[in-house]
Amino acid sequence: MNTDYFFKLDGPLDSVPTERQMRIANLTGFQDLVRNFGADPRAILERHDIDPQAIRDPDHYVDCKSVVDVFEYCSTLLNHPLFGLQLAQVQEPDVYGCVAALCRAASSVRESVVSFIDYLPVVHSPVSVMELVEGTETAELRWYVRADLGSNNQANYQAAMLNLKLLRLIGGKTFRPSYVNLAVDARQRDIFEIENKLGCRFHKTAADNAIAFPVTLLDQPVASSSRLLFTLLGGYLDRVKSASRTTIAERVQDYIRGALPSGTCSIERCAGKLGMSVRTLQANLSQCGLKFCDILERQRIDLARNYLNQDQLSLDDVAANLGYSEQSSFGRAFKRWTGTTPMLYRQRLAASG
Repeated sequence: MNTDYFFKLDGPLDSVPTERQMRIANLTGFQDLVRNFGADPRAILERHDIDPQAIRDPDHYVDCKSVVDVFEYCSTLLNHPLFGLQLAQVQEPDVYGCVAALCRAASSVRESVVSFIDYLPVVHSPVSVMELVEGTETAELRWYVRADLGSNNQANYQAAMLNLKLLRLIGGKTFRPSYVNLAVDARQRDIFEIENKLGCRFHKTAADNAIAFPVTLLDQPVASSSRLLFTLLGGYLDRVKSASRTTIAERVQDYIRGALPSGTCSIERCAGKLGMSVRTLQANLSQCGLKFCDILERQRIDLARNYLNQDQLSLDDVAANLGYSEQSSFGRAFKRWTGTTPMLYRQRLAASG
């Protein structure tokens, strides 16, 4: 199968968060909200090892616990026990990126919720586990985090509000949540405000978080449904999901193959595409007994042999496709790899064929 469409000029279209990462889009609106309380958002972010400039790119990945700790710190610093709820009030479901777009394009609420469950952990937050539980009269969208992130009251508040907003968006004006269960340490005097913000009954629980609604809603059509968009986004996310199951070495190989023709292939760009620092990428490869430069050279060797077998490609074309600005540089590298020149190698292929 031709997978050229899977790459940009400088590498794969798709990168996915690692096990303990999430998209920084969860901090959308954070800086303005904190400033409104008279605090310095930059100092707070830097205190928790988050680059304030990174928030400009919603697809940047950040450590999950850092985000959770920022929310809890702000709740204490600002004396705001419902900080996560207030932050989510100024956010939209688009925080969830292309998964939210997929949900809006689904044909029914059921298809939308199932898509949300399937793909959110893949491209937004791998530590999130979600499920749809259907009863006779009530359905529940449940979620929990399969990692020890410490106190995460505020992150649970944020997730509840964002998930409610998404359900209201796809369910339309008739959507009415029955109740919300949250694993939070809410004070009794805050429950009225929580219920007012959520728009339904609220229960503290030691179990999974959940939003309940009438089960009949699942078969309701989504007003914004688009079969074409759903198919395109679903196909895209299936490829991302498949890519997320590959090893770190395979993901680096994919990046290199896509980036070489543009001449921008580098370990720095590769690390950025994979949502990690250069040091982390090097450490991950080292655990497999590999180095980036070795993978790069192996890919160049394999691709060079393949390209030289394609008569329609000139030697200049082959050199360019491998990221060399000059044919002479490619020639020297190829002779070092194989003991012969690209021209002689091509001639031998022609003679043997």
